[in-house]
Amino acid sequence: MRHSLPLATQFYVTASQPCPYLEGKLERKLFAGLQGEHANTLNDALSKQGFRRSQNVLYRPSCTDCNACMSARIRVADFKPTKSQKRILRKNSHIMRDASAPWATEHQYKLFKRYLETRHSDGGMADMDMFEFSAMVEETPVRSRIVEYTMRHSINERGKLKAVCLTDLLEDGLSLVYSFFDPDMHKNSLGTYMILDHIEIAKEADLPYVYLGYWVPGSPKMGYKSGFDALEVFTNGDWMALENPEDFKPQENTDGADPISEQVAAISLPDVLRTGNL
Repeated sequence: MRHSLPLATQFYVTASQPCPYLEGKLERKLFAGLQGEHANTLNDALSKQGFRRSQNVLYRPSCTDCNACMSARIRVADFKPTKSQKRILRKNSHIMRDASAPWATEHQYKLFKRYLETRHSDGGMADMDMFEFSAMVEETPVRSRIVEYTMRHSINERGKLKAVCLTDLLEDGLSLVYSFFDPDMHKNSLGTYMILDHIEIAKEADLPYVYLGYWVPGSPKMGYKSGFDALEVFTNGDWMALENPEDFKPQENTDGADPISEQVAAISLPDVLRTGNL
């Protein structure tokens, strides 16, 4: 089903299906295609309004009876690591980072498969082959990097690949699109380490935010994001500081979600993406 206003950017809505995060709930997504010479501009604009990228699509939850999934980001300037996070940084001081253009490799894919088999064997990505993995990494119309983390053997020698993050470069920050790591190194908390390292990258680049994807209170898979300081969530059309995550209660849509046309009308787009400017 398509819903559009007189804008060059077209928005669509998916059919409802079982929510992968909260049992008994149904999920529905509002999404737009991401392509053409203004793809970066659209990615920047919609990321600021709670959308996330998956290959050449930008999407945001538009569920009929639930507001639990909220886009989350960290205010880099205000972030202070906890004692536990400082220990994670020290524990992984032997890890080396290398960022490059998004190009998929066999080493990445093997690590990706091991990660899924251990962590998400029943997820939607579990059956991805090398071709599909390459598409996820390489089919990006926006500024992206593939960030690899390897063991340090000596000052200039790299060891085995241990973690990978596909990262978008936004005008106001870094967006972690997808990350995975060696499941045998679970004691190193590499998922948390990659977020901490991206905060450092953003700080060095003078970027104000690190976008983490969706925080879902009550979901074991997505709840870990609330463990980061200076966190904001996108709710009710604006970013809100999350001071006490344990006390936060998302509002239920007791009257149902706004009509899709009204949701689209509330989305702010740059002039270059409006009719007559393409």
